[in-house]
Order: sequence, then structure tokens, then C-alpha cells
Amino acid sequence: MEPLSFQEYICSLDPTTLPRILRICSGVYFQGSVYEISGNECCLSTGDLLKVTAVALQKVICEDVGTGQTTELPPTFKGVFQPAPSGPVPEGGRDRGLTLQQALGKGQSQPVLCRALGPRALILRPVYEVHAAMDLRRDVVKIPSTLEVDVEDVTAEVQHARFSQPLLLSEVLAMAHVLPVQAEILEGPAGPAVFQSSWVPRLRQGQRLQLHGCSGAWRVLASAPGRRRHFLLSGTYRGQLRMRPRQFTGVQELAAAVCPGRALRVVVTQDCEGRGLHVPPLSVGDRLEAMGLQGHGPGTRLRCHRHSGDDDDEEEEEEGEELLLPLDLGGSFVEEARGSRRYGLEELLERRALPCDVRVVAPDPALAGDALGTLPALRLEARLHLPVLVGSFCEEPEQGFEVPPRWMDCSVLLRQGPVRPAPHCAPVQELTEDFYYRLLAQLPRSEAPPPPRPPKPAQAGMGPRGNPPALAPQSPGPALMGACAAPPVLPQRSTSSLCGQRGCPGDTDPGSDSSEHDYETIDDAIQKPVHKMQALFPF
Repeated sequence: MEPLSFQEYICSLDPTTLPRILRICSGVYFQGSVYEISGNECCLSTGDLLKVTAVALQKVICEDVGTGQTTELPPTFKGVFQPAPSGPVPEGGRDRGLTLQQALGKGQSQPVLCRALGPRALILRPVYEVHAAMDLRRDVVKIPSTLEVDVEDVTAEVQHARFSQPLLLSEVLAMAHVLPVQAEILEGPAGPAVFQSSWVPRLRQGQRLQLHGCSGAWRVLASAPGRRRHFLLSGTYRGQLRMRPRQFTGVQELAAAVCPGRALRVVVTQDCEGRGLHVPPLSVGDRLEAMGLQGHGPGTRLRCHRHSGDDDDEEEEEEGEELLLPLDLGGSFVEEARGSRRYGLEELLERRALPCDVRVVAPDPALAGDALGTLPALRLEARLHLPVLVGSFCEEPEQGFEVPPRWMDCSVLLRQGPVRPAPHCAPVQELTEDFYYRLLAQLPRSEAPPPPRPPKPAQAGMGPRGNPPALAPQSPGPALMGACAAPPVLPQRSTSSLCGQRGCPGDTDPGSDSSEHDYETIDDAIQKPVHKMQALFPF
């Protein structure tokens, strides 16, 4: 057939013959002014194919024959049309009138009359929205029929033509039946970088990949306290870990770390003065077993058992006293970690709730340089279920990597070609600092409810009811001599899960030495503060 304008072809198209395949004969069209495809610029060039799948009336432009003025009508317009006196009149047309759809079926050059629009003759010019598929386009293209290009119908010639459809890696992840397969990147990942790895910048347009398979193994988010380094550990990590005692500042932080049904043993590392008969003082070296919260509201207390006797005397250890410590009591505590057993990552997670502090005492033997083995401490913060695609570059098939489509989605086109067996992938990936904090904001908060807010202390110079206190002789009381200040109220997520031993990573100089409080044993935690005091105040 001879080429027609796109408007002429669509207006004469019989919808019952769809789908139809068209070839662009002339004209290059850019998206910006009329339509949009997935937010990207689109152009139709000479020779491109369109597979028209549907046509929908969008609006009708009515042009006054005498003045040339135009009016737009919606497809739902209910007015009745009559052929103009000079036009042919269909049988029964003048008696019954024509609907908008019937008037359009009589041809665009046929003048019509409509009392609802005035006494003048009108020319109807429909504008259709054409739904079509294009090669290398993910979604259906919606094009106005007024597009200024010429087309020809080539359905009979290329009726079996295949239109390549791009896929997202997240879609490939759910298509296990197509793996392994080669793929070509059409559009790389958007947004800031996720991993500090050499393969990440190579995920760009034109790069050929081998997609070997998918994996749903769990991952662990970890950080190096005080060093502003963050990692994602695979469940296949084979390094050996040793638990490190956690440190707690104040009773409220200690209470936030107690898991239901599991007692937490700690040692007091800083003297803390008591509060009358019901809250005895705590001394350096006291061994406490935090059992859980008791009470509700402002009167909530942390129930503890203070042990007496040596560590090896179990009978004497049962003796001691029960303590109910207010949540706003200060103090300093270190977890009582017994033994020096080594654990694999999976075994450690079964024994210790996250977050927890560990040290890598034996690096992964499969890694040429295990970065975790050089760190004095590592905080395991959260366990994640993160499906990944195992991939490699076609030119370097022996170097494997794992792409999480949830974080690094790409648009790819599946290609024909051989795929080699899946290579080994590194079980440790270092995260960029920017992405680490974005990920923390997306993680669910701890399931355990936070301790209730402690009672608000009375303001200086005010009594308990907000009235000025009665005057009394001023004398140095015990509250001014060694009493511990109350810790700040913790947020929903314990600061111990998000911050390092000496505060949040952003508050610490990355080049500073944070080993001052990296206690390996309980004795270190107790003796170091005591030695400092003796050096400052020799007796």
C-alpha cells in the first residue's frame, strides 16, 4: 500500500483487524511535546516498526467551516449531529440524527450540524490514542494519531516479526527457568553507588553479562565501630569469630539490651551511688544479672540479681540480693563473656541476638585478603534476606559477583550465547557510607518495645509540683559527690545497635585510635578506669 499520514491511516483503520504492523516511512519525532514513554525521550525514525494493538478515541476537534474556529469535544459528548444540507443524507439520518461515533464514521470531509454547538456547519477531526509495541521498549507506547509521520502497513510482509522486550534484573530474578543466560545492559543502575567494588562502575550500557543463577541466601549487615567502614556479609563467610563483651552506659541502655526470657550478666565498671534504702550503691566489680523490666509507667524498674562469691563457686553464686534499679540511674557496665570459644557466622547468630560485637580471630581462608581480619572489632547489626543474581562479565567469566536487584536494578536484553559455570563470589562486600545510612533508615525497628521513659527530673530551683522549694541550710550533700548522671532517653532503636562504642560513626574521627575502650576481658574493663584514677589522684 502507498504511505499515508499517521492520522489518515488511523482514521481509516478497522479496529477488528488489529493488531497491525506499520513501518515508519518518513519523519523523526521526539517525545518532549506530546507523549512520554517511561519518563525517557523516544523517537520514531524511518524504518522503525510499530505493532498497533489498540486504538482509543481521545477527543474530537470541531472546526467551524466559515470562521475556522475550533472547539474540542470529549468522547462522551451526547449531542446529536445531522449532515449539512449540501452533504449526502443517509436513510433515516435526518429523522433520527447521528451520534458522535456515527458522524465520525461518515468521513472527516463531511460537514455536519449540531444544535448544541450552534447553527454553523462543522468539520469533525478526531484525535486517537494509539497503543503500540516497539522493539527494545518495555511498556506499551501511547502515541497520538496526529503524529506527523508517514506510515505503511507491512502486516502481510512481517507478520511474524519479533519485538525484543527489555527486562529488569528484578524480573529476571523471578524467571529462574531462563537462567543461565547472557544479557546486554541497556541502562545501568540509577542512584548512588552501593558497593565499593571495582565491578560496580562497569555495569553500564552495552556491557555483556553472564547471569549464572539466583541465590536467596541471608546476609548480615556489619560495621567497624569508630572506623566508618560498613560491610555486607554473606552466609557463606567462613571466618572464625569470637564474641566481645558489650558495654552499657546507664541502666536504661542495659535494660534495652535484655532479651525476653534470657538473662544478661554484666560487671559494674564504675561506682554509682544509690538512692536511699531501696536502691543500694553499685561498686566496681559487682556482678549483676539483669532479668527484665518490672512495673509500668514512671515506676518501671530493671530487676537484677547481684551475685556474691567467686565465679567458680556456683553455690555461693546463687546467694546475693535482688535489686530494682530505676531506669534513670547511671553507671557503667560491661557484659560478662565467659570463655574464648570461636564460632562460625551461622552458629554465632543462633546463640546471640543482634546487634552484637565480635572479633574475627581467623579470616576466611577462601579470601586472598579478608578485610574483616584486620579490624579490632566488628558489630553485627542486622540479618537481611536479600535475593541476588550471580553474574560475571563475558570477557572475564572467572570473576564472579552478586547483584541485588532490590538495590541495583538494571534494564537488560537477553541474548543468545554460551554461559560458563558459576564462578566463586566474594562473601564480603564493603558498602559505601551513604548507602549504609540509607539502608539503616529502611530497616524495621527492633521488635522489642523500648523501656518506658523515666520520670522527668524536677527543674533546678523548682519543687516536685513546680513550686519553689522551701529554703534550707546549704550543705554539701552526698548527691554532689560521685553520683552518676542519668543517661539520655533512648530512641525506639537502641543506640547500641546503630552506634559504635564511643558514639555514632559520624561523631568519631576515622583516623583516631578507638582501642582505648576495646576491652578483651572483664578485668581489663575494671582495671583500666581504676588505673586512670590512681594516676590522676595518687594516695
